[in-house]
Amino acid sequence: MKRIYLLTFILCLFGQGLAQTLIDGIYYNLDADNLTAAVTSTPDGVDEYSGSISIPESVTYEGKEYSVTAIGQQAFSLCSGLTSLTIPNSVTSIEQGAFSLCSGLTSLTIPNSVTSIEQWAFYGCSGLTSLTIPNSVTSIGDNAFNSLNSATL
Repeated sequence: MKRIYLLTFILCLFGQGLAQTLIDGIYYNLDADNLTAAVTSTPDGVDEYSGSISIPESVTYEGKEYSVTAIGQQAFSLCSGLTSLTIPNSVTSIEQGAFSLCSGLTSLTIPNSVTSIEQWAFYGCSGLTSLTIPNSVTSIGDNAFNSLNSATL
């Protein structure tokens, strides 16, 4: 009987529709139930993101369109080759450690759609000398901007 409950639990987890998928050079966790996507790190955690990246407002996978609503946990963590990033107006949250230790990141604009920035989001971004936080942000986690030289609210 316990095996049936365990199997049911596992099937429910997979039934939520989350899948890590590479689309146009960026990895996303896709939520098929809500048709939303969160930018995520590479599957093996290796620093593959570099240069200038522009995240689209939506992505299409297997004929379905997903709205990009989050920069996921540690999505760009340790990406020392990442120099600039454009975040679309569809994104509402920047999750824990999203840009931690991105020492090469020098340019980033947070759009007015973002309402939360979680802890350690920009920890160790030594190349990011200035960052403007829009008034739409209502929640900022602990140490979100640790080691930033300047931030404007």
